[in-house]
Amino acid sequence: MITLNRNIPVMVAVSVLTLLGACATPGPGDVGEDGVFDPYEKNNRAVHEFNLEVDEFLFRPAATQFTRIVPDPVENMLLNFSDNLSEPGDAVNFLAQGQIGDAAISVGRFGFNTVFGFLGIFDAASEFNIPRTDTDFGETLHVWGVPEGAYVELPIFGPSTQRDAAGIFVDFFTNPLRLAPQNPVDDIGIYAKATEALTERGRFVDTIDSILYESADSYAQSRLIYLQTRRFELGEADAAAYIDPYMDP
Repeated sequence: MITLNRNIPVMVAVSVLTLLGACATPGPGDVGEDGVFDPYEKNNRAVHEFNLEVDEFLFRPAATQFTRIVPDPVENMLLNFSDNLSEPGDAVNFLAQGQIGDAAISVGRFGFNTVFGFLGIFDAASEFNIPRTDTDFGETLHVWGVPEGAYVELPIFGPSTQRDAAGIFVDFFTNPLRLAPQNPVDDIGIYAKATEALTERGRFVDTIDSILYESADSYAQSRLIYLQTRRFELGEADAAAYIDPYMDP
């Protein structure tokens, strides 16, 4: 069983501070006409090629088989369960952003779905008009004024920025459920996220394939889609600049 090392919070803090301290700042002419700041493109492209190989030979086949075998209603239950596990972490981030109302909604949704949605496999909260909320530590850093930094592609995780990369580390290790005596999300949280990723990859296989394997430059295409989508989510770009990642490219 995976156990939570007591030194992990310190390690995470050091890693995040290192990542943020290393955030590249664009100089004059460093940002392209498409708004992309990518000083590490050579390394990023190497990681992108690695990710393509992992996707082609492992992740895509597993995802397509998963969605073929598992019925849609069961996939929806797994997605609901994964979303429910993320609610406490969302609440912490909303508090850090000063969004008290959204934090209360996240706590309310978690409690409601855990009790009345059978541990979250059913989205009972939405049936009672409790709205969905979603955030992450990358957005928290944005609210705190931390710059986006350079574009980076992470192994396995894929497109990101230096700011969002730091957020991934924090969100992964600091969900308050991990502080419970039995550490219930040490294992099940990882499995839930894995099934969520498999479901989404399998459901949108044609569109994602067209980006990764049919584009003239899949690296540039996925980079642009990620950056414009993320900036739209954070309110840094208007709707005209938004690219829906699941729209036919």
